Amino acid sequence: MCYIVFCRTITTFCVISAFATGVAHAVDDVIRHRIPNSSFPIAAAVEIPMTFSTVYLSGKVPPVQDVRKPLESPLAYGGNTKAQTVGVLKDIEKSLAELGLGLGDVVKMQVFLVGDPANGGKMDFAGFMEGYSQFFGTREQPNLPTRSVFQVMGLANPAWRVEIEVVAVRRK
Repeated sequence: MCYIVFCRTITTFCVISAFATGVAHAVDDVIRHRIPNSSFPIAAAVEIPMTFSTVYLSGKVPPVQDVRKPLESPLAYGGNTKAQTVGVLKDIEKSLAELGLGLGDVVKMQVFLVGDPANGGKMDFAGFMEGYSQFFGTREQPNLPTRSVFQVMGLANPAWRVEIEVVAVRRK
């Protein structure tokens, strides 16, 4: 009798533990390698176990933030690179949430920045980083993706300064 009660208790514990593990975010078993001796907010590498599936999001561009401005103007999309980055990352966060994921599940990011005329035609990397750092490497969301940032000649709308693609993971 004692043996049966013990087995039921262990079985119940295992079922509860398995359920709790199943609802945890994908980031629990993902291994993120920091850049040695650096506080730069990206991962040097990320390892994904075979028990995860990969979710690829299409590139996101800045949402309209001021409908009073012409759509050919960067001001319609927040103006500068920082504001456009924040708008894009909020959209990515929303898209991930619709899939049951969060920014902490992002393991790879590719960023395309258009040169800013106010910056001599060079990409505003500092402005991008100010926006990015509000979402990644924070106390609330400490997980860092691997990331590449490219300056491009232009995007589909000349007013856009930023396009971001992300790859996230989900436990199978």
